[in-house]
Amino acid sequence: MGLYDRYLAARVRRHDGGAPERVAVVITERDLLEPGAYRTLEDFFEWAFAFGAERVLLYVSVLDAAAVPALEGVFERVEAPRPIAVRGPEDDRRADAPIQASIGLGGKHEFATATRAVTKRVAAGDLDPDEIAEDDLERRLVFPTDPDLVVKTGAERLSDFLIWQSVYSELYFTDVNWRDFRRRDYLRAIRDYQNRQRRYGR
Repeated sequence: MGLYDRYLAARVRRHDGGAPERVAVVITERDLLEPGAYRTLEDFFEWAFAFGAERVLLYVSVLDAAAVPALEGVFERVEAPRPIAVRGPEDDRRADAPIQASIGLGGKHEFATATRAVTKRVAAGDLDPDEIAEDDLERRLVFPTDPDLVVKTGAERLSDFLIWQSVYSELYFTDVNWRDFRRRDYLRAIRDYQNRQRRYGR
């Protein structure tokens, strides 16, 4: 570890505001299928928990459904410091673990599924439409975590992930591709987060 990395780490640890407790990262299927990409994933998990994260969310955007089995296979090889809950595009079970991974399960689909569950309660007479609250939808989302920080690698584009949960998250875009993502890049993301004033929509 070089001098600059040690400097960044010290600044992150000394900051009064602390580091984000819930961190999300958005990558593509191509990123994760490149040779050795799972090692970056292992490193990222280590960095996140070493610098104060309690939850880590990972979204792998998928263009080719045929790639899903290979992507799931990557997670079977990953040595993670905490338990992982992996959800695929057809899996609507709630994912509540220290590391939550989504393979192609987009936010639109997740939100639509939660909405259908609420409307079924209304149709059954168990819920008055006028009494529907945010919590009725939130507790039916697949991913229950609201990230403090969302890191998007490779380009400044949002993805279909955590549409509801990330409404008040801080977004950090880096042009560094996932295969080249280093500890210092993660520390830069944290420093950027620490220098912001979170407003939570206000």
